[in-house]
Amino acid sequence: MTDNALADSAVTENGLAECLPVLFTELAGGRFDFQELEFEPLLTDGRVGAEIHRLYTTEQTGPAGPAAAIVRYLPGAAAKPHRHPGYELIYICSGQLETDEGVYPANSLLVMKPDSVHAPRSANGCIALVVWEQPVQPV
Repeated sequence: MTDNALADSAVTENGLAECLPVLFTELAGGRFDFQELEFEPLLTDGRVGAEIHRLYTTEQTGPAGPAAAIVRYLPGAAAKPHRHPGYELIYICSGQLETDEGVYPANSLLVMKPDSVHAPRSANGCIALVVWEQPVQPV
């Protein structure tokens, strides 16, 4: 079985929660400590079946600033098409993410160029690290 097949089977057999990355955040004094990931529904851009754990937001970086999050797409999750005025990086930690350009398995890194439009979805679910250079715009 390939590494991707193993990762995909882990998502379906053990559930998405079992595939979460371990997050360490900086504490006062410059040391790092483990942080439990808490997710909330992600409803922006017409998303259905997606959850988000925000790492940093435009509240910290400014209204047109960058943001980053762990995004969990439950099986069947989808977003409506939206535009990225700046770069967007998507690293698939587990499962598969689909776009009109293809299907991306675990350990894939997507680099979405400025002004790109996409409508991500996941038939079987996935977990991804997403970094937005600028806030997303509806199409």
